[in-house]
Amino acid sequence: MNILFTCGGTAGHINPAVALARMFRERDGANILFVGADGGMETRLVPKEGFALKTVTITNFRRSLKPSAIGHNLKTVANMAKSDRQAKAILDEFRPDLVVGTGGYASYPVVKAAAKRSVPTAVHESNALPGLTTKALSKVCDVVMVGFAESREHYDHPEKVTVTGTPVRGEFFHYTRAEAREKLGIDDDRPLLLSYWGSLGAEVMDGYMADFIRAEQAAGAPFRHIHGAGRDFARLTQTLAQSGTEDRPGSGLEIREYIYDMPLVMAAADLVLCRSGASTVSELAAIAKPSVLVPSPNVTADHQTRNARILSEAGGAVLLPEKECSGAKLYEVTYALLNDPARRADMSRKLSRLSTPDANEKIYETLKALLP
Repeated sequence: MNILFTCGGTAGHINPAVALARMFRERDGANILFVGADGGMETRLVPKEGFALKTVTITNFRRSLKPSAIGHNLKTVANMAKSDRQAKAILDEFRPDLVVGTGGYASYPVVKAAAKRSVPTAVHESNALPGLTTKALSKVCDVVMVGFAESREHYDHPEKVTVTGTPVRGEFFHYTRAEAREKLGIDDDRPLLLSYWGSLGAEVMDGYMADFIRAEQAAGAPFRHIHGAGRDFARLTQTLAQSGTEDRPGSGLEIREYIYDMPLVMAAADLVLCRSGASTVSELAAIAKPSVLVPSPNVTADHQTRNARILSEAGGAVLLPEKECSGAKLYEVTYALLNDPARRADMSRKLSRLSTPDANEKIYETLKALLP
């Protein structure tokens, strides 16, 4: 059995595909191939998971009439023709029994070429609002799988759409809160805040975090705090050191460059402060973890706000627009929640009703049904 997964651009597109690929490899001994875009995040993440990866040359379109944007778009048109040829060559060589796209520009030429050959095809959309690639492919693929029921209305052929939830890596279900805290060496009763702004960090938000961290330390560290600063790590730690605020032993503060053990840390946390990308929102819902969500304003069609709104309207998260943020505001909102265990428990209950705990299984069965 040969299964081709095509994805890229963001962790929200890559992580679901990796979770599904693991299932097919473990259960069926499937031969797996990933296809991504030249230079994309997938070229780093997918090989680390032990899967083979090929790439196509594909770029996006810019919605602007500036000369630079026009030049970029002309290059994209040329790349589309090139990526079509590359996709056909990959299909000729790998001869997949099933092709699954989970978003990103690389999905378009591959899924489209497979559909033309009558190879069974499916796409999965993790975001509440479908991207241009997923929406275009929904017209030619056999099945569209979505993470949220609210997404169905955005498709031209809702009869093709099935609500499956979004795959979440099994590691997120390995630990109870108590087990995770013990493994992290947390030996007191203070609640734990986890904060991060994405794998690459976010300069504006980490600027606010400097004020946030100074406020929590000035208040006597009423809660524990693990913060992932990404590429802003050096700048943030230097800023804090200059004001005499550091993650000293006993302070309850731990600033990391990257959080490599995210499933463990998230299980231990009592509250998460973060962006609202598709993977993050799916993980929070899956393990019923209360959160304060600050959507990135720099994404297409403001889709992170739509993701966050699903959790906030269900009562499982607080949505805080970036334009309303400051270090003081973030501290005020999170401090109030960390000191209100009853509200956090209620948020968890509401998230449990919202999540699809067997999303991986539902998608696996949906895809198995497409196989000849």
